[in-house]
Parts: sequence; C-alpha cells; structure tokens
Amino acid sequence: MNETVTAEESPLAKNLKSKSIWMRLVFMLIVTFFYSISRIVVGAVVVVQFLWVLFTSETNEKLQAFGKSLATYTNQIILYLTFNTEDRPYPFDLDWPK
Repeated sequence: MNETVTAEESPLAKNLKSKSIWMRLVFMLIVTFFYSISRIVVGAVVVVQFLWVLFTSETNEKLQAFGKSLATYTNQIILYLTFNTEDRPYPFDLDWPK
C-alpha cells in the first residue's frame, strides 16, 4: 500500500538529497562574501574618484575603467545569486570583466 509512495520520491526529498543544490548554496555563500567586499571597494572608488575630480578637475580614466568593471562584476554576482544564470562569477567560471 505504501510502496508507491516510497517508490516515487517527492521533489523536495530529491532536492534535499541533491549534491548540486547544496554545492550551489556553498558557492552562493562564498559569492555573497565577495559581494560584500565589492561594496566596500565601490565605496572607496567613489571617494577616491571624487577627491581626484575635486583636486584635478578631471576624472581618473584608470579608476573610471576599474569602476565600470567592478559594476559589471557586481551585476554578475547578483545574476548568479538570483538564479538568473548558472555562470559563477570571477574567480570561478567567469573571468574578471574588462
């Protein structure tokens, strides 16, 4: 009588046993840590670029390019964390954005 219930696992039971889902959680926690670091770096880039403009009246092109690549990296992190992509951001599946 209960053989059919045990023979067919529920999706939840399958997911709880899925190694890939648990590995994704591990990567999500690591990537979330990188996201928190990137927010601090973005803040530093904002402050340094502002001070650069304040004292020189022009933007620092290298800092501007780094800020753009950092914004792209942050976007890649968010896409991964929200399950919009399976590509893990740098340093896992993707290279650092140009």
